[in-house]
Amino acid sequence: MGKNIFRVMAFALLLATSLPVGTALAQSSNDGIDVGVETEIVDTDQTISVTESVRDDQIATRIQAILKATGWYEGVQVDVQDGIVFLDGTAASSKRQDWARDLAAKTDGVVAVVNRLTVAQDADFSIDPAISELRSLWDKTVAAAPLILLALLILPLALFLSAGVARLARWALKERLGSPFLRDVTARFIALPVFLVGLYIVLQIAGLTQLAISVLGGAGVIGIVIGFAFRDIAENFLASLLLSLRQPFRRGDFVDVAGHQGVVHSMNTRSTVLVSPEGNHIQIPNAAVFKATIENFSASPSRRGSFEVGIGYDASISDVQKIILRVLSEHDAISTDPEPMVLADTLGASTVIIKIYYWFDGEAISPLKLKSVLIRRVMKALIDAGISMPDEAREIIFPEGIPLASASTPDTDKPNIASKPEPKREPERTVMDEDLSNEVDNLEPQMQVQVEGDKDSNLLDS
Repeated sequence: MGKNIFRVMAFALLLATSLPVGTALAQSSNDGIDVGVETEIVDTDQTISVTESVRDDQIATRIQAILKATGWYEGVQVDVQDGIVFLDGTAASSKRQDWARDLAAKTDGVVAVVNRLTVAQDADFSIDPAISELRSLWDKTVAAAPLILLALLILPLALFLSAGVARLARWALKERLGSPFLRDVTARFIALPVFLVGLYIVLQIAGLTQLAISVLGGAGVIGIVIGFAFRDIAENFLASLLLSLRQPFRRGDFVDVAGHQGVVHSMNTRSTVLVSPEGNHIQIPNAAVFKATIENFSASPSRRGSFEVGIGYDASISDVQKIILRVLSEHDAISTDPEPMVLADTLGASTVIIKIYYWFDGEAISPLKLKSVLIRRVMKALIDAGISMPDEAREIIFPEGIPLASASTPDTDKPNIASKPEPKREPERTVMDEDLSNEVDNLEPQMQVQVEGDKDSNLLDS
């Protein structure tokens, strides 16, 4: 046991004494060249001679003298060992640092250069770099001047040709497409390839074809993103194109769109504007107009109106029909082709509902005024003929009247019958009969008002 402990101690002592020697040897092997961050080692193209032709001190003296003579370096030190030149000191710029390196490399007898010169970090104000960049930019501009002039000639020419093609297309489509908006969009679509060809020629001459393809590819992706973001705007624009193509209505038509009635004022790329009978402007998105059911009351000059009358069960339906048809035929506003109709429609609790249908000129005659006049005349004719017109409430009729007895007077054999009130007499004609003009004509001031969005063009103008 004692011998083992002695052996371990001896081995540790031997190892401890050997470490400084190895470290010293490693350090001595690297004393020649200290490789640091600012050290640059350059080999020369000279052939290394086996015999020394030039002494190291001569090389050092020569290089040292040249560097000091320039006055470009501070604290310069030149050391030469076996043809390897070590340069230390401070250079005014990186160019002078490289110049000293190249000088040492060209000196006779030098096999390698270790450039440890540092560049001074003085913050001297100088506009030399800016002037250099400006000169470089000017040279590039002069070199590209022919291409720029060619582009300035080709692009305007392409724009001029595309505009001419667009005008020619509008003229050719004038008879085929009635909508100015649709003609303009189609003409621009036809003229677009002319401009794209001119743009491609410019890019091809400038050598930017690949860049243009990349830009167009990126623009396609951006277009998809923008399309999703502005989907409603694009939908309304496409709907305006389709509405211009189909033309379900024109300016001044009285229509019903999605439950909104009014006179068509205008249509732009976003919405359709109606003027309601109350004189209000209603803006409906074109996408909603395109999808909705459109009822155009002005599509045909003839328009049908209707109203109903309730008569008592004691009245003759055939007699009532004859009376009402006579009233309708005597009115000048009622068309005879198609002929009016008087039909029994519904059996109510206390009345028989008679439905009256008639045709008239919807453009010239107001449907509201005409309906009011006909109802008044039909009512007068039925009252004059003794036709009862009870309401929907249940009514009990006593043809013989109701006997009334008073407690203070003795009963008599003759009953006391209540007298019926005399019906009021309706005149043959009233003020409303004189003027049946369409009230849509009164909306002309509202039709002249310019709605926001219609400043550029009205797509309904032809």
